[in-house]
Amino acid sequence: MDYIFKNLFGSEKHPKILISFLNACIKPESPIVSVQIKNSELTKEYIEDSFSRLDVLAKTDKGEIINIEMQRADEKNMIKRSLYYWSKAFSGEYGGKSRYSELPRTVCVNVLDFNLLPEENYHNKYVLKNDKNNDVLTDVIELHFIELPKMKEINPDDLLSVWTGFINDPNDEKIIELESSVVELHEAKIELARMSRDPKEAEYYRLRQNAMSERMNALLEAEDKGVAKGEKLAKLEIAKNALQNGLSSEIISGITGLSIEEIELLK
Repeated sequence: MDYIFKNLFGSEKHPKILISFLNACIKPESPIVSVQIKNSELTKEYIEDSFSRLDVLAKTDKGEIINIEMQRADEKNMIKRSLYYWSKAFSGEYGGKSRYSELPRTVCVNVLDFNLLPEENYHNKYVLKNDKNNDVLTDVIELHFIELPKMKEINPDDLLSVWTGFINDPNDEKIIELESSVVELHEAKIELARMSRDPKEAEYYRLRQNAMSERMNALLEAEDKGVAKGEKLAKLEIAKNALQNGLSSEIISGITGLSIEEIELLK
């Protein structure tokens, strides 16, 4: 749930969790030391709005802007959506005052609970490159996609694999084993346990779950209507061709399931 993700990785009280996750994901040449969470506030209205983004927006000690989003359902727009939010985060630092040269390196990390890319790896990074020689044009744009279903086995030597395993299942046996050796992981487990015991957090979780369920139902209903409309159009096209070939309305009705009235209207 994006609400839990934001509370764990976007908490001002537990910045080490986010720092550890970002260093594992981005693997910068010089590790991130500190982060400033730029959108830590969460209101009841915000949580109940199914179209609100409970993302984590942070600024690193090097001035980089990092946007992290947890997405559970495939709404068929993830790549362009990520580019759009990257552009908002990038241009948002300009404000009409700075020089273009001062715009910061901006990274978007998308944690997805579905398969999106035609790649076998669960983690893929994209940058701007020359298509002839692979020279990187600039490092100011960087997109990461972490596809949770593709992560099959936790590798203790790969910290991103550990964090991905934790997001998939905090109670996985390997995660429990690694708690003693990864301080930030232990901190995340403690905070998760605290949240599960907090009545207010539980209520907010329920509200968010309801909001997201309503959104999913709306998407599925729209999809069903689209399929039904497509099927109806296909039947009408069959009926039209059948009429042109001289078949009777009764026979066409039996073939397509359309009513006699609908077929007569086609005439």
